[in-house]
Amino acid sequence: MADAATSWSDRALEQLRAAGLRTGSARREVIGFLETQSCCLGAQEIHDRLRASGRPVGLASVYRVLDTLAEKGLLQRLEFGDGVARFEPARSDESHHHHLVCDGCGKVETFTDERLETALRDVEDRSGYAVAAHDVVLRGACGACR
Repeated sequence: MADAATSWSDRALEQLRAAGLRTGSARREVIGFLETQSCCLGAQEIHDRLRASGRPVGLASVYRVLDTLAEKGLLQRLEFGDGVARFEPARSDESHHHHLVCDGCGKVETFTDERLETALRDVEDRSGYAVAAHDVVLRGACGACR
């Protein structure tokens, strides 16, 4: 098991090798790129940014890598109702965050709010549910689209 000092990308590559999967160049490129991201991105965005930085990874390869990582629990798959699946590393060492989505331009930003987390824990206590996970997505118009 990886310790807390192990990076997400190292843990991802280790889990893929342990599962008997090759860690070819496309996988390493996508995993290395995702390591540096602070919020979720779609496959096309990842592909475009990799190509723009001089790392030509095929779009089909990006999709395969994302599907494999999500299947292994290494990525969180997020869908905001616009037909684009977005992905972000499943990191246990970071603070939990939620997303703001602009209905105009599609921009996605993260936010944290301890009062919201407290309110959600209160709902858990009152409901009797043992909540394993939660996602909050706030939709609206960003400052540029208002």
